[in-house]
Amino acid sequence: MENWDEIRTAFQVARLGTVSGAAEVLGVHHATVIRHIDALEKRLGAKLFQRHARGYTPTEAGRDLLSVAQATEDQFSQLSSRIKGQGETVTGELVVTSITGLADLLTPVLASFQAKHPGLIVRFLTDMRLFRLDYGEAHVAIRAGAIPEEPDNVVQPLIRLRTGLYAARSYVDRFGLPAGPQDFDGHLFIGADNAISRAPFHRWLRDTVPLEQIAYRATDTATLEAAVKCGAGIGFMSHYAAAAHPDLIEVMAPRDEWAPPLWLVTHVDLHRTIKVQSFLAHLKAAVAGWTDV
Repeated sequence: MENWDEIRTAFQVARLGTVSGAAEVLGVHHATVIRHIDALEKRLGAKLFQRHARGYTPTEAGRDLLSVAQATEDQFSQLSSRIKGQGETVTGELVVTSITGLADLLTPVLASFQAKHPGLIVRFLTDMRLFRLDYGEAHVAIRAGAIPEEPDNVVQPLIRLRTGLYAARSYVDRFGLPAGPQDFDGHLFIGADNAISRAPFHRWLRDTVPLEQIAYRATDTATLEAAVKCGAGIGFMSHYAAAAHPDLIEVMAPRDEWAPPLWLVTHVDLHRTIKVQSFLAHLKAAVAGWTDV
């Protein structure tokens, strides 16, 4: 293609579904977006989008072109992130991703690292999906569960999170406090909405109580913990998070089988950079001081 700008414009229109959204992301006038789409369709001799009142939807030809554009965009992003990470100073962006629910632990670490390096911009991203380190989506990932096995990644153990079963005092006042699984009949539980959740404690709960007793379900850790604190049922929380709420009562103490390991994951191309090594050292020093996690 002679004009990558036109393909990039089409990619953003497909991604966002509207001309105005693409124009904002690209920093151009909406008329420029329309001109690029019209020129690209004329050059290819095919309609790339169906126009409708709610926006633009890619046609089959559009999806074919945009799969190539997505791969190219990813490669540019990967190259850019690698170049940014190869400087000799701790500046620019540091992108750290983690599973949801670790903000209370990690935010003080990130904030203190940024304070040591005033030229640094910290981006802390949490999501249900796994960020692609090989595409340069992050410098450091903190993952839970089975050891990550993607090629070209450097994986190091970080810590195991002690996890127990808790209930709010308001729940106990209404339903009583079970002494153990033998007393779970008649109680309500809080669990993951995803039946294939990798968390060992969620798997234990599904194996231990009837599905109908898991009466409150959610997809992220923060929502599940909020439900426990509100008295919606008995649910799992990390020991450090529960300790911060004196109104919570321990139903079952943390077990080793419930403690998910956390892993530090970096891509081999960025692992030895000054920025990544400095942050890893800072994080490991902080973890060494966590005495009640």
